[in-house]
Amino acid sequence: MNRKKQSRFQFCGWMVVLTLLFGFTNLQAQIVEKPEYGTFIIENVDIYPVTADVIKGGVVVIKDGTIDYVGSNVKPDLTGEVKRIDGSGYRLYPGFIDSETQLGLNEIGAVAVTVDAAEVGSVNPEMIAQTAVNPGSVSIPVTRVDGVTNVVASPVSGLVSGTGSLIDLYGYTPEAMSIDQRAGIYINWPSSGKRGWWDSRSESDIEKDYKEALDQINELFNDARAYHAMWEAIESGDLDAQPDVNAKMDAMRHLFTQEARLVVRVNREKDILAALEWAKDQDDLSFVFSGVSEGWRVAEQLAEAEIPVIATALVTTSRPSDHYARPYQNAGLMANAGVHVSLSTFNTENVRNLPFHAGYAATYGMGVEEALKAVTINPAEMWGVADKLGSIEVGKHANLFLVDGDPFETTSTIKDVFIRGYRIPMVSRHTQLNEEFLNRDATN
Repeated sequence: MNRKKQSRFQFCGWMVVLTLLFGFTNLQAQIVEKPEYGTFIIENVDIYPVTADVIKGGVVVIKDGTIDYVGSNVKPDLTGEVKRIDGSGYRLYPGFIDSETQLGLNEIGAVAVTVDAAEVGSVNPEMIAQTAVNPGSVSIPVTRVDGVTNVVASPVSGLVSGTGSLIDLYGYTPEAMSIDQRAGIYINWPSSGKRGWWDSRSESDIEKDYKEALDQINELFNDARAYHAMWEAIESGDLDAQPDVNAKMDAMRHLFTQEARLVVRVNREKDILAALEWAKDQDDLSFVFSGVSEGWRVAEQLAEAEIPVIATALVTTSRPSDHYARPYQNAGLMANAGVHVSLSTFNTENVRNLPFHAGYAATYGMGVEEALKAVTINPAEMWGVADKLGSIEVGKHANLFLVDGDPFETTSTIKDVFIRGYRIPMVSRHTQLNEEFLNRDATN
């Protein structure tokens, strides 16, 4: 081995060692007190059910991982060991849901072996995000102590990125965290314009690339429908055949059986209109549009199509001529037009800021009530899990948090978080670092 190759080999070896050491440090940071489980009664608390009026000084009972009672401040008749929590001066909300993140899929952006949000190849519907989720991710405790109890872990690369999974932010395995492993299949709608200032393609090249990508999408869905029809005929006994199984086409079948939604990432006005026109011919699919940074320009068309959207409130303007406040107003303008809006951070380590994205949207025209729905019941309905998540109702999963004020305000402090009835320790890498530096040795 020559000296140059040896040096490179040694460098790679040290990088692996440092990565492993960093990984062990992260795992150590996750060794915190165990969550509590059992029957809890939260008393004297102001309950914000989302789907019903606020209950002042009410009671919520958590039992067997679900919400067992919601009502006025009358103590239910409970037997066995009961853990009482005094909610005086606090508010109780359903856990917030972020509908598009890479939480649990990305750990250290500069270290490729810790990044699992992207796959090789352009069409990967069979790649399920849940299988790559790291339950020990440092970012998960950081996120859940801020009231975000559920996210969709979503892949990002290629034309068809893969299948996003709706998960709880507590569990020792991806399977234990799972709510719906096939929440949606993500496609990146081709752009009909330049990708940015660095894009040197001519107009004719842009048009050619756009048409080729659209042809690829149409061919994929035509093949998937034919494959689905063939297997329906085989399963019903109308066709006697045993063809080879195609993993990509098998994954696409979940779209036609309505087990998964087709999530179309699209942002520009022209592209949104093109995607809407395309969707008209796909009446056997359930759609969600994601990103929609210029959704406010076509809000009426989105509302008419009855396609729910995932949007954010903290991005820069898409055009230099736009008013600076347009990104903050986007979600509210769509909601006011009748679009079913869910809010997202589209992030990894900063999913913890979802409440503040909602706060911006509320301030810039969406209003507090609608913004609260956009991080609770709206995404629950959009993903087909409103019977489990999104509001404080008897029978739903006990995904809740207790806060001393408006959760959209940075000055509010969260006291308790529950996920599937587990009282989660309010400890994360951030709280550990905060305590470490608050109590540091004065000489250092």
